[in-house]
Amino acid sequence: MSKIDQKNINTLGQLKDAGYTSKSIKDELRDNLLGKIAKGEETFTGIWGYEHSVIPELERAILSRHNINLLGLRGQAKTRLARLMVQLLDEWIPVVEGSEIHDDPFHPMSRFAKSLITEKGDKTPITWLHREERFYEKLATPDVTVADLIGDVDPIKAANLKLSYADDRVIHFGMIPRANRCIFVINELPDLQARIQVALFNILQEGDIQIRGFKLRLPLDLQFVFTANPEDYTNRGSIVTPLKDRIGSQILTHYPETVEIAKKITQQEAQLDTRQAEAIHVPEMALDLLEQISFEARKSEYVDAKSGVSARMSITAFENLLSTAERRSLKSGGKKTAVRLGDFMGVVPSITGKIELVYEGEQEGAGSVAETLIEDAIKSLFPEFFPKIDKLERKDMESPYDDLVSWFFEGEGFELLDDDSDESYRKKLDSVVALELLIKEYQPAVSKEDSYFLKEFLLWGLVAHKKLSKHRFVQGYQFKDLYGSYISGL
Repeated sequence: MSKIDQKNINTLGQLKDAGYTSKSIKDELRDNLLGKIAKGEETFTGIWGYEHSVIPELERAILSRHNINLLGLRGQAKTRLARLMVQLLDEWIPVVEGSEIHDDPFHPMSRFAKSLITEKGDKTPITWLHREERFYEKLATPDVTVADLIGDVDPIKAANLKLSYADDRVIHFGMIPRANRCIFVINELPDLQARIQVALFNILQEGDIQIRGFKLRLPLDLQFVFTANPEDYTNRGSIVTPLKDRIGSQILTHYPETVEIAKKITQQEAQLDTRQAEAIHVPEMALDLLEQISFEARKSEYVDAKSGVSARMSITAFENLLSTAERRSLKSGGKKTAVRLGDFMGVVPSITGKIELVYEGEQEGAGSVAETLIEDAIKSLFPEFFPKIDKLERKDMESPYDDLVSWFFEGEGFELLDDDSDESYRKKLDSVVALELLIKEYQPAVSKEDSYFLKEFLLWGLVAHKKLSKHRFVQGYQFKDLYGSYISGL
């Protein structure tokens, strides 16, 4: 239907004259998907890392007209995928005006629509429903009832219409009938009580619903999408077997497989103030390090792998990182600044709020685990920028880092304060000549602006590899020679 036609068609007769043919929602999705594939258009925009895994499976499920279960850990874009399916629907569809369940004018189901069409015939008024209004979502919680989803007898309606409870006009339809001809998503399906899941059997298979003894033959036209977390199968509940049997395709989602994909997701989803984006320079290396923290968390012995580490952790950590740099810059009177490695301590609250710890992690403490993950991320990225440091090294072997370690051994070390101005921060790092020489030798192409982050990264990397020591105090960090720090500690 063109927009002009759609605006000028207000009755069933006009709809017939226009030659409109209705189709089921699954056929709509299938036909529009076939059209996009044939034109080489992207079907699920803004989804990264699923191009060769989840999206092809989802497309096959849609082409097969299946109800779908998206199974995966938290923060894997399951609900986002379901929402994007709306773009595969026709832009507008006609419905009988006043219908509670979006009755198709050519195939009315409700008593209201049938009576109206019988009474008015071709003059039956119709209205148009946009695809954005055809998405319904329900979070499955233990308190969800059959009445919420399917419907119940409404005593107020019975009293107002002066009808007995034996009349089907006293029924109040639940969310599922009201979502007729729409995409209906039930999130966290295993959280739905087993007896409520049973109520979905007939809707999925036969299309009829039963409310308080009323058996209504309503061939509901729905595209069901369920989401579930594998953790739920053991912790809270499960999907009952007959319901699983009625779901056509179960698709497994996953986390980003590379840092590059993870960076794309974070940059797309982060809610940044324009002033932050303009005033704060973020070295590419800082973005790599930020994503690496999530990768470390997913394999950490302190973090519960079954619970997963949501992609939201990197997103909120990135927002916190920029806010830390912004606050520091404002306090020192600056207008523009660059992210420092010390600013990563500002992302600790984002990490502690997003990870579930195992017993060993609880013993260490959430804050300590977060700092360990940052250190592990630095160790993982270190060999990509500087010569690898082996755990076991012969004492007589020369190391590229000997001059730098000697500088700390002979001196008193130095401090990087959280609120150092950019000028003071750079002056301190420039004072360590051995740092500058290492950067020039191993990262000669790095820009002057990014070189300071790299210098700080080198210091933190040597600390992580037990070549230097780092001490946190109230106002910042103090870097010292490892053995000198040990002796002064004694």
